[in-house]
Amino acid sequence: MVSKRFYITTPLYYVNGSPHIGHSYTNIAADVLARYRKMCGDDVYFLTGTDEHGQKIEKAAAATGHSDVKKFCDFVVDQFVQLWKMLNISHDDFIRTTDSRHKEAVKNILSILYDKGEIYESNYEGWYCTPCETFWIESQLEEKLCPDCQRPVEHISEKNYFLKVSKYRDWLRDYIKKNPGFILPRTRFNEISSFLETPLNDLCISRPSARVSWGIPIPFDQNYVTYVWFEALLNYITAPGFSEDKDKFNTIWPADVHFMAKDILRYHAVYWPIMLHMLGLELPKIVFSHGWWLLEKSEGSLDKMSKSKGNVIDPRVIAEQYSVDALRYFLLREVSFGSDGCFSEPAFIKRINSDLANDFGNLIYRTLNMLIKYYQGNIPSSERARENCDEVFKKNVQELDEKVARAFGVLDYQTVLIEIWELIKSANKYIENKAPWKLQNENKEELDFVMYNLSEVLRIILLALAPFIPDSAQKAWRLLGYKDQIQSHSYKEVSHWGGVSFNQKVDKGEPLFPRIE
Repeated sequence: MVSKRFYITTPLYYVNGSPHIGHSYTNIAADVLARYRKMCGDDVYFLTGTDEHGQKIEKAAAATGHSDVKKFCDFVVDQFVQLWKMLNISHDDFIRTTDSRHKEAVKNILSILYDKGEIYESNYEGWYCTPCETFWIESQLEEKLCPDCQRPVEHISEKNYFLKVSKYRDWLRDYIKKNPGFILPRTRFNEISSFLETPLNDLCISRPSARVSWGIPIPFDQNYVTYVWFEALLNYITAPGFSEDKDKFNTIWPADVHFMAKDILRYHAVYWPIMLHMLGLELPKIVFSHGWWLLEKSEGSLDKMSKSKGNVIDPRVIAEQYSVDALRYFLLREVSFGSDGCFSEPAFIKRINSDLANDFGNLIYRTLNMLIKYYQGNIPSSERARENCDEVFKKNVQELDEKVARAFGVLDYQTVLIEIWELIKSANKYIENKAPWKLQNENKEELDFVMYNLSEVLRIILLALAPFIPDSAQKAWRLLGYKDQIQSHSYKEVSHWGGVSFNQKVDKGEPLFPRIE
């Protein structure tokens, strides 16, 4: 059977500063989906990368004393590369907009669109935000401040090249209405639908090289470079080989999921689909826009994390202090993916202690400890238990694969984890109700039945959690007596009973998630 290709992307991260927890959030979410789809048997292509052109990058390089902008980019890009290694991000490709494969493909695409009459030159007169590198019309401004970053804009008059996106507004509006699952979550679908009810302005896709020199030259006019947002979006097709490797590209495109934060949704849900339509390409299946992680200010109000505000949280510090898997778990469990969340250390510690230490970690430690104490570390033989699980687990186990698949289908990570935790809590309650310490002396056959059930439920829980907390799941997998890689197993095994072998040797090990005092 030929496996299905599943293509996942993150946005390209702008290298005008170090990575922060918002970047980690997106990549962890994409990584969990990639690991899950691989365990489902899909041939996954997971793309991430960096956005390295534009006026902001030039200024950031100059501010840090770098006369060579590319070397500045190299320095910051390495921070992203090292962070993804640290966080166990299993991407298959990493694209930089300074890569020759990207730059050459962008020039080719510009020429295609220019020859098709989709690009024209015109004079632009209006308001420009340098930090956002975005033009705005008068009606979009409040007190002459950029509606995105709230900083002052300047009045500019200059010639530029424009993409004729306005003529495709009705087409895109109809497409979105016919495909309500195209933009998720539903609040973002409503936001874009509402935006498309108003006239759509053509997109300025160039900057004069006299004003912005750090960019990809426009192939048909060397006096201009390509607008950073236009060329950055193209990475989703340049990386898999558009205009370079047609066979490869046709096996990968269209993307199954584009991940991004809500502040860049409009580029992905309005301009990007139109650009693809102009090129005669299929649209991605899902554009998912998640929320922001906010910080509580001293007066109790919430503030968006921002590199420009200097209030970002360094994920490396959190991961080093508490563990990578703790961070991965917290970010996807604490709030519904798509909503804003408030990041605080007390909330982080509370979630780790409650869920990972008390519930999950305690179940592993108690189960393995009892197997060692009562069976010298061997999983007991119980034909009755292998053929039929205890009724208290039957419904949860039988339905787990289907429930997880349904939640992953709409990127509802929180629901996936809640479903898994129902089984964890049920297993902990089972220990209290069955009291193996009493059965040891009163009913050896029942003890065999109970301990096999706990061993098998633990196997299922570890498989289910493997995409979320890969390191911890693998460590516990080894303690349970397995020598292979947990990720090599099919996710469908979570609903198959009887997987652990009789006399399989286990080890207690150290607690995976010690309580944080």
